[in-house]
Amino acid sequence: MAIRGREILVRQLQNVIAAERNFADLLDTFSKTGNQEDVQEMFAGLSEKARSQCERLETRLEELGGTPSVGKSVMAHAFGFAPSVAQVGHAPEEKNAQHLMMTYAAAAGETAMYEALAAVAAEAGDAETERLARQLQEEEREDHRITWDMLPASALDAFRAVTGQA
Repeated sequence: MAIRGREILVRQLQNVIAAERNFADLLDTFSKTGNQEDVQEMFAGLSEKARSQCERLETRLEELGGTPSVGKSVMAHAFGFAPSVAQVGHAPEEKNAQHLMMTYAAAAGETAMYEALAAVAAEAGDAETERLARQLQEEEREDHRITWDMLPASALDAFRAVTGQA
């Protein structure tokens, strides 16, 4: 792989790691809020999965001679909690459904993020990074499906609790 290609791939991996770390922390926060235990447990599991993804990405980055970017992680965390501002005014019972919607959107974004990483890795001739990106992309598709499947029941539970129909 050419030096310039490696530099671009390292930078892309740093960006992906920063985003994934932020997502892991966000999921961990979600696992401690709301009142739907099944949703909270799912968020805790997804947080562990995201941390595993970070570890695998960091290992690959180190193999390429790079290190994670602290600055990118700080920025990702600063902007990553911005969607929570939209929850102002929602009842506590609605938190889990709101978090499921945010997670669903984030998993879709991460699926696309891994597509971009796979494309860059393929162009750079790095089959190992491309393989890892495809594997993580499949894991994100699974997260996307899991959150979608939980959303209707969570939203109904929230509606019933807020309206007193529970």
